[in-house]
Amino acid sequence: MSDSIPHIPVLRLGRSYESLEKIEVKDHRSSETMAVVSTVNGGILKRDLAKIGASRAALARFAVADLVALSAKAGDHFLNGTLPLGDRGHSQNAQQYVETLSLTSGLPHVMVRRNMAKIHYALTHLDEVLNGLSRGLDLGILDRGFGEQFGTKLSFCPTSAALGLVMPSNSPAVNSLWLPAVALKTPVVIKPGKEEPWTPYRLIQAFIAAGVPPEAFGFYATDHDGAATILNTCGRALIFGDKSTTQQYANNPAIQIHGPGWSKFIIGEDCIDQWPDFIDVIAGAISDNGGRSCINASAVVVPRHGAEIADALARKLGPIGPTRPDDEDARLSGFANPKMADFIDAQIEEGLKTAGAEDVTAKYRYGSRKVVFEGGTYMRPTIIRCDDFSHPLANREFLCPYASVVTCAQGEMLHRMGYTLACSAITKDPAFIRELEAFPEIERLNIGPVSTMKISWDQPHEGNMFEFLWKRRSIERAW
Repeated sequence: MSDSIPHIPVLRLGRSYESLEKIEVKDHRSSETMAVVSTVNGGILKRDLAKIGASRAALARFAVADLVALSAKAGDHFLNGTLPLGDRGHSQNAQQYVETLSLTSGLPHVMVRRNMAKIHYALTHLDEVLNGLSRGLDLGILDRGFGEQFGTKLSFCPTSAALGLVMPSNSPAVNSLWLPAVALKTPVVIKPGKEEPWTPYRLIQAFIAAGVPPEAFGFYATDHDGAATILNTCGRALIFGDKSTTQQYANNPAIQIHGPGWSKFIIGEDCIDQWPDFIDVIAGAISDNGGRSCINASAVVVPRHGAEIADALARKLGPIGPTRPDDEDARLSGFANPKMADFIDAQIEEGLKTAGAEDVTAKYRYGSRKVVFEGGTYMRPTIIRCDDFSHPLANREFLCPYASVVTCAQGEMLHRMGYTLACSAITKDPAFIRELEAFPEIERLNIGPVSTMKISWDQPHEGNMFEFLWKRRSIERAW
């Protein structure tokens, strides 16, 4: 292996380990090797996880308030610092991180920096985040094991030995979801995405530079067997992936699933005639972050004016094409795996064979939906007008700027739209708002022209990390 190519080792609860088995992380355009990553099997994971108690004990020596302060320092290291990259003496500054992640993931520089900013904000505002997640709990109670607040006795105990993470490659900011675990005294065991080892590894190095014990972190590039070991052994785990990947864990409360979001904009009868006022916010919700987030809007549900709304969105998004990765106005992401773009394009074309839908962006795209630009493969925005929810393209989600515009009577919207991770409802109708508030299939509800992409760290749109990692128990003390 050339000394010029970084080697990213396994971190066996803080200890670097070079394996005989390695994978290469490559430039998505040129196929140049950017790093080699050591991999391990489930057997090594099982041996290491049997010793996870020592990792938890290392974090238990700190107060939650101290770990919150160290997390803020880690945020600054992550955003601005030069940090170790592997075990061959390489290092990586912030700009090199941006450039390298862009080369292997396809995200343009501007999107990588936005994702960095989100992670930095979460780390430097962790006191506010934990206050929201715990509903104002005095977190010193976690240090003492018991206490009194709100006029009642309180005690909490951990739900797991560690937090296992099977991470994706599509968006760096998803790493923000596990960040509270460190301050909540829970070790993390990470399987990085195949094309995206950079962000979790850099975050681990930032935490270590800030003073968090190295043994609190496991970093294991591994296979399906190793991923299953992480999910089933840590006690609590997060998995990211499509429905086929996550469905087997749907009924396991110890595993939090982060898959498709099917996020939506809906416009009520009372506001539908003002639809031109909302096109910009809807278009942004569809295309921001290259359309790769589970909270990107993938459907726009309206009672009327569906054809006009679809045309306005297509006119705005259709001309967008790929640009160089360092273009500050870049709107599209390339695909690290071009076969994914082939699959998406084929799925859309297959869906269009069913009557009742039209690719409205075709007339504004001036070319193919799937394009190759400077060696990278891209999917240009696609807006599909659907007559109703029965069409196979009406409630789909893809890793690119894609949305259907579906016509549906207001009285039927909630019955037809199904599970929705983030829903932005443009309505002032009090009765309809009450229906929306009572609808259990919506995880995060925005009222008014608010992007589905707008998040609140203290009001998570997926799961509550405090409640996931700590549970309240009854306590009575004689002394």
